[in-house]
Amino acid sequence: MIQNMERINRIYLVRHGQVKGYEKIPICCHPDVDLTETGVLQLEKMAERLRLVEPGAIFASDLKRAVTGARQIARYHNVPVHFLPELREMYFGDWEGRSLGEIIKNYPEELEKRTKDPSHYACPGGGESIYRLSDRIMPVFERICAEEAGKDIVIVAHGGVNRVILSHALGLDLSRIFNVQQDYGCLNIVDYFPDSVMVKLING
Repeated sequence: MIQNMERINRIYLVRHGQVKGYEKIPICCHPDVDLTETGVLQLEKMAERLRLVEPGAIFASDLKRAVTGARQIARYHNVPVHFLPELREMYFGDWEGRSLGEIIKNYPEELEKRTKDPSHYACPGGGESIYRLSDRIMPVFERICAEEAGKDIVIVAHGGVNRVILSHALGLDLSRIFNVQQDYGCLNIVDYFPDSVMVKLING
């Protein structure tokens, strides 16, 4: 139950559009992959969808699939736009740039470990676990909310990043993070109050 109805922030949390090679289920989380024509169109539609909101600022990952979305949205808003490397997708170490098929073929034992404990598993080569991703994302997210207190904010990020933020908002343990669907080009809306959080839209 919301005790104090004075909203601190409304977060419009966007996932970037469809990326090239998506049909191979690529692990391209830190590499700067391009958007497909569909992905560009998804972000153009999102910009149109958000044209009447009044954000105080727009934030995005510094990877170009998120940068493109932030710039599309910013065309309708005369507000600061910030690109932050801290908002990048989860890092998969040696698996970066490989397709799921390659990982199944070359890393069967590692893949089995990840399947057994996906929230704690970190890929070889310095990959992040979901918990380490959360430790990276939540401090910068909380800083953004504090610095932009009293304002609506647009954030254009990635599937894993959005799931972390939404899991915290929903009070979900990170072991259940993949219960939260995040399609390419989707919108989530979360309201933050002094003593509570209200998730108004997921994967819309």
